[in-house]
Amino acid sequence: MSTELTATKTTKLPDKIWTRDFVLICVANFFIFLGFQMTLPTIPLFVKELGGSDQLIGLITGIFTFSALLLRPYAGHALESKGRRFVYMIGLAIFVLSVGSYAFVASIFFLFIMRMVQGIGWGFSTTATGTIATDLIPSKRRGEGMGYFGLSGNLALAFGPTLGLTLVGVISFKSLFMICAALGLVAFLLSSTIRYKKVEQSPNKTTTVKFDIFEKTAIQPSLLLFFITVTFGGIASFLPLYATEKGIPGIESYFLVFAIFLMISRIFAGKIYDAKGHIYVFIPGTLLIFGSMLLLSWLPSTLVMLIAGGMYGLGFGSVQPALQAWAVDKAADNRKGMANATFFSFFDLGVGLGAICFGQLAFMYDYSVIYTTSAGSVLLSICLYIYLLIKSKNKVAH
Repeated sequence: MSTELTATKTTKLPDKIWTRDFVLICVANFFIFLGFQMTLPTIPLFVKELGGSDQLIGLITGIFTFSALLLRPYAGHALESKGRRFVYMIGLAIFVLSVGSYAFVASIFFLFIMRMVQGIGWGFSTTATGTIATDLIPSKRRGEGMGYFGLSGNLALAFGPTLGLTLVGVISFKSLFMICAALGLVAFLLSSTIRYKKVEQSPNKTTTVKFDIFEKTAIQPSLLLFFITVTFGGIASFLPLYATEKGIPGIESYFLVFAIFLMISRIFAGKIYDAKGHIYVFIPGTLLIFGSMLLLSWLPSTLVMLIAGGMYGLGFGSVQPALQAWAVDKAADNRKGMANATFFSFFDLGVGLGAICFGQLAFMYDYSVIYTTSAGSVLLSICLYIYLLIKSKNKVAH
């Protein structure tokens, strides 16, 4: 059976979202994200066990996202020149091998190297999966469809960090990382059965797909995302350590509440985006994230931590798919892969810079400064959005 979709097959049911291949990409995405999310709060603990400092935690978290960032432009180009299947399967294979190698890490240096390798696999696979989902979703329902697709990652987020933190208390880090690699292998096997969009071949055989480092139509929503994902670097890398330092229990519950509200947001946020546009999603969502960061900078109790998690989940779950749909909508059909690459590059840059800079802030001051600074970053995103909105309206008026 061919693994490529023909043009006639993709146009039979133009308004249908839940096709066989869309379900498969969602399930595969769930397993790869589950393996990733289980390592997210446990890698800092592993670095501590190896004798690393807060600065090293930030660096090891950040280098992962920077290696993904550097590979995304090539991944976006390869999606259009070599096809979706090639990029996605290569990315998944690298992810499985790198995460599995953590089971044999005995030094911070080797962990640092393999985190860079994992970032390469993550950059390839996540750039590809967003583009594959975009191919399968009808354009008039893209906001809604990307919201549903995002649920697969959100479900993993609901269970992954909690499961990882729970397992690391009863099994070794070696066993944990082997389980995470096995989950990535399941994603690889499922992905091998998907019928991918065929690469458009130019009639002129000498014409090649243009290579560049970004898709200019995706810059605005991607830049807005950057200032928001800075906050994610602070939460993923340092919140477990911050809660422990303050003697606040229930960090596993924070990630669970965050993911539940993230999933709730997917039910309605995409439909609002499709019907009314990003202004009705972005402003309320970013205000929720801003409030969440202020609560975390205060953090007097478990209850406040869980409220912050719910606000962050609802806000981030509304804003991220809306911005991704915005980034892809404006791109030409043969540039949607590069649009996704641009979008996730800014995502990675925000998380990576956040983790590295916050590691230095934690070393110099304390963990609470991380979340005060994060609130300032979200405020910058809101101001930039208002500026872009005013600029757009003035352009239309003239």
